[in-house]
Amino acid sequence: MPLVPGVLASGQTPGQGRKAITPPTTCAGYPRVQISMAQGFCAGLVLAPAPGKARQVRLPRSLLQLDDDTWLVTDLGGWGTRRGAVWKMKAEPGGRIDITRLIGGLQLPHAMAMGKDGKVYIGEMSRIFRFDPKADKPADTIETVIAGLPDNRLHENRHPLSKFVFLPDDALLVNVGAPSDQCLDAAGKASGAQCKESESGEHAASLRRYAPDGKGGWRGDYTVHARGLRNSVALAVHLSGTVLQGENSYDFADRWFPFDEINLIRQDHHYGWPYCADMATPTPGWKGKGAMDCASKAHTPPTLLLPPHTAPLDMLWYEGAMFPQLRGKLLMSWHGYRATGGRVVAYAVDEAGIPLAAPSARYPVYGGESRRFGAAPSANAFILTPGWGRAGKRAQGSPVGLAVARDGAIWVADDRAGRIIRIAADRP
Repeated sequence: MPLVPGVLASGQTPGQGRKAITPPTTCAGYPRVQISMAQGFCAGLVLAPAPGKARQVRLPRSLLQLDDDTWLVTDLGGWGTRRGAVWKMKAEPGGRIDITRLIGGLQLPHAMAMGKDGKVYIGEMSRIFRFDPKADKPADTIETVIAGLPDNRLHENRHPLSKFVFLPDDALLVNVGAPSDQCLDAAGKASGAQCKESESGEHAASLRRYAPDGKGGWRGDYTVHARGLRNSVALAVHLSGTVLQGENSYDFADRWFPFDEINLIRQDHHYGWPYCADMATPTPGWKGKGAMDCASKAHTPPTLLLPPHTAPLDMLWYEGAMFPQLRGKLLMSWHGYRATGGRVVAYAVDEAGIPLAAPSARYPVYGGESRRFGAAPSANAFILTPGWGRAGKRAQGSPVGLAVARDGAIWVADDRAGRIIRIAADRP
């Protein structure tokens, strides 16, 4: 009969015959991270702070693979500082890590992508720049490609990160986060007929489109591609051309309201911030002000509701070979600190990469029973990391950046713990 871990074969007693099978201590050659994973998956520890020592990589955010063993990591450094950096990391099974700082002195670097030109693009606060990762001195090759993004300051602006994606026509789509949570004054009231933060000035709470200039760069001016988006840090472009955004919705004290969102981005559409929440619910501060009828065509509702306060910070469609069961699905990181956050999940999608809704969907909660959405459209996510938390406590992990390696493994940056984790197939 087959052996189950920790159980002896029939007729044996401890000390006789075969020994009990002990839990594995590695995951595909890396030290196993002690969090429970979905069946068939395991998590290996690539990088973590040395016990009792200051972090070398303070707040890892995004990951980019250069070759089989070499990765780039953006390090936020710390809010309100210029300690941000880009690191080059050579990682091999067995815990062999060699890490070098390529570029330092950055201000809140977060997003990272490889361009068609072989250059690496970084979204730093107030600009996007590129550099040559193969150069002897990569820092000497830095070139600003988008300047003049809002020079946000901590506590003066709640959403300062410059996320970007390349569109199929080579334009750059750039997140400009909302300066506040709800666009209210110090007394918690709306001032004026509309929110000046989003409707004028720097066109905050929007996605800007920068058109290519035909010379390998981008025009200095921009158009506002979509409005009413509080914070588009999770932003992705499908092979079909579909653009999805993961909305970090309002930070209300209510644990179960509002839902976070996945939005299908269309040009010139308004997605509701700060006037609307969920599908068509007026926000308390703007209700009755007449700024927007949330049930009208002026408001584009979400394509899919996410659990409340999950704080989606990255997403991509999985096309690797290691996990056939995930092929084509949308992977997301839920960074939120409340009971719904701290997870890596996957959603089934249609041919255009849009998540498929399901009836009577539920969502997981650390320290309690799963809850019904009670609203549509919603879906049941496949949870890769069901045990990234302690019983009765909030989540212990804070996943941010996701990347699929050449071998199909899923790499995850956990900024709260200062760790980089590799999710692999859990094979004997």
